[in-house]
Amino acid sequence: MLERLFHLKEYKTNVRTEVIAGVTTFFTMVYIIAVNPNILSLTGMDKQAVFVATILAAVVGTLMMSLYANVPYAQAAGMGLNAFFTYTVCFSLGFSWREALGLVFICGIINIVVTVTRIRKSLITAIPETLQKAIGGGIGLFISYMGLKSAGFIKFTADLGNYVIAEDSGTMIASGAIIPAIENFTERGAQLALIGLVITIILMVLKVKGAIFIGIIVTTLIGLPMGITQLPSSYVDMTSVGSLSLTFGQIFTKEGLPSLFSGGFSRILLVILTAFSFSLSDVFDTIGTFVGTGTASGLFSKKELDEFATSKKISTRLDKALFSDSIATSVGAIMGTSNVTTYVESAAGIAAGGRTGLTSLVISVLFLLCLPLAPLFGMVPSQATAPALIIVGILMMSSVKDIQWDDLEEAIPAFFTLVMMPFAYSITQGVAFGFITYCLIKIVRGKIKQIHPILGITTLLFIINFVMMGVKNL
Repeated sequence: MLERLFHLKEYKTNVRTEVIAGVTTFFTMVYIIAVNPNILSLTGMDKQAVFVATILAAVVGTLMMSLYANVPYAQAAGMGLNAFFTYTVCFSLGFSWREALGLVFICGIINIVVTVTRIRKSLITAIPETLQKAIGGGIGLFISYMGLKSAGFIKFTADLGNYVIAEDSGTMIASGAIIPAIENFTERGAQLALIGLVITIILMVLKVKGAIFIGIIVTTLIGLPMGITQLPSSYVDMTSVGSLSLTFGQIFTKEGLPSLFSGGFSRILLVILTAFSFSLSDVFDTIGTFVGTGTASGLFSKKELDEFATSKKISTRLDKALFSDSIATSVGAIMGTSNVTTYVESAAGIAAGGRTGLTSLVISVLFLLCLPLAPLFGMVPSQATAPALIIVGILMMSSVKDIQWDDLEEAIPAFFTLVMMPFAYSITQGVAFGFITYCLIKIVRGKIKQIHPILGITTLLFIINFVMMGVKNL
């Protein structure tokens, strides 16, 4: 049955590999079920309700990737997008959380239209090969940076003239210049992550199957005597399930979607601009993830990519994956969470050998088990999953080797794409800087005809978005 459903032989994989890949991806992203409620609850949303909504949205979105698209990607509420939801949309712009969910729903509808009308496909096929390779490498750096921070290898200090104040309890001090520095490894968490990284590197170099997954498990166990891995007081907890009613369907109440359009012209304009910003970030986070992981890992064959570029309808795995991503955002808004997006941590499972939707099915089942077994999955500390992200970043850097670094027309856009993803902590910003510098160089060199019209229009939208962001902050 599994063979018929996922075509394992066709994609040169097997059940064992897919299961390990699914578990690997799950453990690198399960943090979202704890982090997302903490962020969204600041808006007044019930934390338990968001916890359940986060899990169910991840299950639905990832199941679509599995059963409909047959690709090894996972979906969940996006980091960065949830912060935009809380701090920008609710706190800065003054929308209520129900209205913000309505904006997320509109964003999902826009993404569905963009996907069905093949605009999103055109965006992917319009990206020059150099930028595709740079996006893969940039995501590798981005993932590694996430891993280094999660591991505690990097600390931040605030330079206040003659005084340097260290980062306190994970919250960086806002005043003064923020200076990154290497950790001195006196903290047990950083020590555990370093042990896990060494173990994972050794397993990878020795070509042990399931090396990344084994590294996570072994590091978690080592964390027990170190006091990092905490055994829960109970392994089953179903108390949060009933709270979903507090967020489910709230966008359809009068305080949700109807409230968004109840003001005058300036209010409606603000709604449109905010939805545009949401959609732009969502679309290019997803495009960057698909292009980057697909390029670096060879996940999609040349035949699949050629068919994707020429097909007139939603027919290929990549087509269906894009459609699944679009649907998931609107579903998540109905459940009661911010934008659901394709997780860059899926690269960990792909690096572990995941090639089909069976990987995603495993992830979906594990997320569903989080409803009653959240304390059990919460045992795995971030220090155990951080080495996996660092290693995956190393693997993804292979895509930059074919960039012509001695040709500035190629090197400059590639460089900005690479560095802006980790430095700005955003896939979208890296893509934006790459597009803008690419188009600028082609115009200056008198090669404007080499700019694909879709690429040119998208670059203009990025510039408009940057201007809008500046105007909002005036």
